[in-house]
Parts: sequence; structure tokens; C-alpha cells
Amino acid sequence: MSQEIKGVLTAIVTTFDKQGDYSERAMRTQIRRQLAAGNGIFCGGTNGEFFVLNEREKLAVTQTCVDEVAGKAPVVAHIGEISTRETLRLGKQIAKLGVDAVSVITPYFVPLKQEELIWHYQTIADGLDVPLFLYNIPARTGNTLQPETVRTLASHPNIIGIKDSAGSYESLGGFLKAAEGISNFNVLNGPDSLIHQGFVDGCSACISGLANVAPNEINAIWAKFSDGDVTGSRLAQENVTGLRTELYSVGFSPATVKKALVLMGHDVGESRYAVQFSEHEEQQIRQIVNQYTQ
Repeated sequence: MSQEIKGVLTAIVTTFDKQGDYSERAMRTQIRRQLAAGNGIFCGGTNGEFFVLNEREKLAVTQTCVDEVAGKAPVVAHIGEISTRETLRLGKQIAKLGVDAVSVITPYFVPLKQEELIWHYQTIADGLDVPLFLYNIPARTGNTLQPETVRTLASHPNIIGIKDSAGSYESLGGFLKAAEGISNFNVLNGPDSLIHQGFVDGCSACISGLANVAPNEINAIWAKFSDGDVTGSRLAQENVTGLRTELYSVGFSPATVKKALVLMGHDVGESRYAVQFSEHEEQQIRQIVNQYTQ
């Protein structure tokens, strides 16, 4: 891997045009915003609406990210599909585009035993020549990676960490404990409410959906922490936590984040799935964004 993945990676939105097709031009604009704030890129994840993109679009999004970032920051691409076979098929194509690492969500829809999850991840890690992050988001998939499972998987030389989006400090702490003493295996924090605490406890990076709306405010949590200003980092977190709580009370994050960007004047398009916002909700989003961001 060309560089250690640390700091903030933005779980970047996938930009669409007025017809709802992928917009490369708008994507490049959003990537530049994130780079200017000091953030790396995590593409094709939940906030990137991977669940409504076809394979061609997933490849196009990743290609745009790698091209626009041009080695200035890490690029991690999500490749998780329901089947091991399809995840590998997509992963091999994504790997050729030059990403620093890939991320694999637990299979969804089908409940799996822990040993089945171990087989799934080991098979994918064996078949790819690009480093792999596990991705735990049980509320969306119905499958939870247990800490002991993660410790088993961490011994694989091509599995370099886990992104935990379970949403609780208990879950994040369990993975940090499981990773103790294992070199070259990092825990990445998913929930925007736990960024500061994650860094304090040993997370190497966070993957933030909210950084689409507040790239500088999210980066400040990391920048202050890495400069040794732990109090400043905690205060930066408090501001972000308020933004997250209020914004996500309006609607599910990808659509709400995207709507916030549109209301801020960014040409990112609408979400593809059937979330609708009333005029009142749009007004709420506008007020929340104005309150918490510069």
C-alpha cells in the first residue's frame, strides 16, 4: 500500500445529473472540496448509494475518484455484494483502477454464521491483490461481525482493518480490544458521533458521511487531535454531533446528506431511492446546515 490510511476519509456521495445518471463532472467537484479540507475518499459506500448503482457505475465512480485524487490522499472503494463470487468479481475490476484498499460489507439479506462470514472474507482476501477492510453495519445488513471473528480475520495478511458502523461505543471498543497486539490491522470509526473518542482510543481513521456537508468541521476533529489538542478535538466533535443528531432526525442519512448538499448549492442530484422531502423538511435541513457549518 502506498500510504497508511489515517485521518478522515469522506464517505462521498455519488453525484447524479438532472436525469438521474452518474455525473462525473459533479463528482470531481465534490472530490476537490474534500481534498481541500484535507480528507481522503471512501467511495461506493452507504452514502455513495452503492445499493442502487450498477456495476458499470461503481467502476466509473471509482475511476473518477482515483483519477481526481491523483495520489494526494487515500482512496478506498467499497466492493461488497451479497455473494462471495460477485464481490470478488467486482473487487478484481476495482483493484485494477489503483485504489489504496477496498472495503467489504458483510453479506446482507441472508443471515450467516460467524464461520460462514470468516470463509467469505478469507476467500475474498485470498483472491484480491489489494488490501481489504472488513465493514460492519448490522442495522443495514442483519449480520454482525463478532470481535473474536475479527481477531481471526485480522491474522490474514491481506485484511488490514475494519470499518465499524454499528453505531455504539461498545461495538467500536470491542473491535479495538480485539485488534490489540496485531500489527498492520486498524480500526476505522464509522459513526460521526464517535470520531473524537475513536481517535482517543486508537482508531487510525474515521469514515464520515457527514464530511460531505461539513468537510472542514469533520477534519478539525482529526487535525486538532493529531496536533495534540485533545480538548479542541473534543469541542470540534461536539459541534459535529449536534449537526448529525439534528440532520439525521429529518431522514435516513444518504438522502438527507444529499439534500443538504443541494440546498447548500452543490449540483449532486437527488438520491435514487424513494425518499421524499416536504417543503417543511427542506426548510429544517437548510436551518440545521446554516447553524452548524461556515
